[in-house]
Amino acid sequence: MQHTAIAAAIVLGVGAQAQSKTLHWAYQGDMMSLDPMSLNETFTLGFQGWFYETLAGYDKNLKLVPMLATSWENPEPTKWIFHLRKGVKFHDGSPFTADDVIFSWKRSLTPGSDMKGYGAKATDVKKIDDYTVEVITPGPNPILPRDWTFLYIMSKKWSETHNTTQATNVKGGESNYANMHEDGTGPFVVVDRQPDVKTTLKRFDGYWNKNMPTNVTDVVFQPITQESTRVAALISGEMDIVQPVPVQDWPRLEKEPNVRVLNEPEARAIFIGMDQHRDQLLFSNVKGKNPFKDKRVREAIDLTVDTNVINKKIMRGAAKPLGTLIADKINGYDESFGKPYKPDVAKAKKLLAEAGYPNGFEVQLDCPNDRYVNDEKICQAVASMLARVGIKIDLLAQTKSKYFAKVLLQAGNNTSMYLLGWTPSSIDADNSLVNLVSCRNPKTAAGQFNLGGYCNPKIDAITAKIESETDQAKRNALIKQAFTMLRDDYGYLPLHQQPMSWGVRKGIKVAQRADDVLDIRNVVMP
Repeated sequence: MQHTAIAAAIVLGVGAQAQSKTLHWAYQGDMMSLDPMSLNETFTLGFQGWFYETLAGYDKNLKLVPMLATSWENPEPTKWIFHLRKGVKFHDGSPFTADDVIFSWKRSLTPGSDMKGYGAKATDVKKIDDYTVEVITPGPNPILPRDWTFLYIMSKKWSETHNTTQATNVKGGESNYANMHEDGTGPFVVVDRQPDVKTTLKRFDGYWNKNMPTNVTDVVFQPITQESTRVAALISGEMDIVQPVPVQDWPRLEKEPNVRVLNEPEARAIFIGMDQHRDQLLFSNVKGKNPFKDKRVREAIDLTVDTNVINKKIMRGAAKPLGTLIADKINGYDESFGKPYKPDVAKAKKLLAEAGYPNGFEVQLDCPNDRYVNDEKICQAVASMLARVGIKIDLLAQTKSKYFAKVLLQAGNNTSMYLLGWTPSSIDADNSLVNLVSCRNPKTAAGQFNLGGYCNPKIDAITAKIESETDQAKRNALIKQAFTMLRDDYGYLPLHQQPMSWGVRKGIKVAQRADDVLDIRNVVMP
């Protein structure tokens, strides 16, 4: 679909660049929407960061840096003051002001938003003047600027003009104008959007930051689901950057003279969750009860799946097996609760028998096939391992658009068992506790991505202390306590910290951020 004529028309002066540089980029799936509040998924949010911006963001080393706010302070435990950047224009030419910040915060809390957990970090946002806002938090929050690194700022005027003041989730389709159009302040403008086919962007000449390293003037993005096709496009020179490349292809690609493989560890944990909320498990042959409510069943599952074998056979040794929901790059990680569970199939069978399932049971496992590195292969391996104790897995692997539209909260968490990956946007363990572990609470948006409904009020009490503790040593001690309790409760099946796996054409300079976000600001073409 063609973007607005206004947006295309305002990309003035690009021809005056020294030389046109078009970046061809491919990923295994598409971003789900242009609406920055439709889906809390790193790839979608990372791509949206090319045309939308936040108050504070990350540099290539995940250091917090000013963006639409030039500075901020925390004068009182529950008050933050943000000083906004002057002279910033949205892509339609309208000025950025405090009204847009307040509007965007309120929009993040609307029913269709998948970013309620971000908006819930504030109880009020007040306008001091056109370029100063005061944010009131429900309790002391020492990391609010980090918490909001993906809370994008939209134009209040544009949103009202196009009747898109309410966010629409991934099931909303084209009915919401913001799903197919954008009006951000970022360095690029979306000029053509064809979902699942191609998205074209052009450099925004009115962008406020004239000191960006990038020399890219145009971008052509194409989702390519087939691994072999992505790799072939990279080798042939048709694509400049592809994500991810299969780990099994690393040795071959390293021999290619015009290709580089970037494979730093990612700050993302991959894990499997289980429905522990419903009284009767969906998509199962067990009737009248829910096996996952029994700690012995959850323990049996954790003792049956050998994460070291998955790493060796599926991930070719490139992942780090985990026994928790945060990677070692996340503040608060500790090996005492992060080491993998030691497999013990004999004990697992005994636990299942004690729980009343001596022959196991059947259950469906939801899995994306185009979101994480080797995601479907991982699910197949888990299914094979669980079969050893009689748990028969009906694997439903789908493209991420269908997967998320089934399992997320807005869809009613229509799942019994699911694979998910999580990188805390704040690079802090508290984010994972609030979103993945907290008892689901629609008023506070806690547990928004706790798709299985795990609930331990004792951990919630500790999480509340973590959120307000300003002493880092005490804070990390509380984080260790909370994650140790989760580990002992076998609340999830942690798998591993996945590697990033990028293929890059020789001569292109790019920063591989640990959150797996490709930031166009740091891409330099030859």
